Amino acid sequence: MQRTLSVLGIAGSLRRDSYNRALLRAAHTLAPDRMQIEICELDAIPLYNQDQESPLPAAVEEMKKRIRTADAILIATPEYNYSVPGVLKNAIDWCSRPFGESAWTGKPVAVIGASSGAFGTARAQAHLRQIFVTLDMHPLNRPEILVGNAGARIDATGQLHDEKTRELLKQLLQTLATWTEQLSAVPQA
Repeated sequence: MQRTLSVLGIAGSLRRDSYNRALLRAAHTLAPDRMQIEICELDAIPLYNQDQESPLPAAVEEMKKRIRTADAILIATPEYNYSVPGVLKNAIDWCSRPFGESAWTGKPVAVIGASSGAFGTARAQAHLRQIFVTLDMHPLNRPEILVGNAGARIDATGQLHDEKTRELLKQLLQTLATWTEQLSAVPQA
């Protein structure tokens, strides 16, 4: 019997009706039986300030704990000005600090994203992949989920109704489960 994989979903937006939060809710319902997705909100994370690293703010300490206990990470990112939203980058920075105590190290990660623009979130996802290298994370490369024109795929109630996107999301989650299991089977140095 396979154990249940714990995945921490992070939406890189604070907007109440965020398309990316809607993608995470859809992922929660579409996840394979052996996967449980828990969504983490970023609204309590303060702006990064190195002077506040000791002790860490309670919201940051809690997020780091949740990252460490998760088997994998699923980030749903919007794209702001051709890059990663500030709120997401801020949370990433906090959870990599203080130096030598990053919660991200060695974590399998998948990235998805939705945007009202035609290109989805291709540039933001590319920038996240650069950040993952520095964080020593293990990104899933395929399938890519770049949901452009999100308003046509996610309805006013926040439900992902586009079947092609739903199928791609199921495939990504299945692949993330397999990727996470494979990485956990590799002996650590």
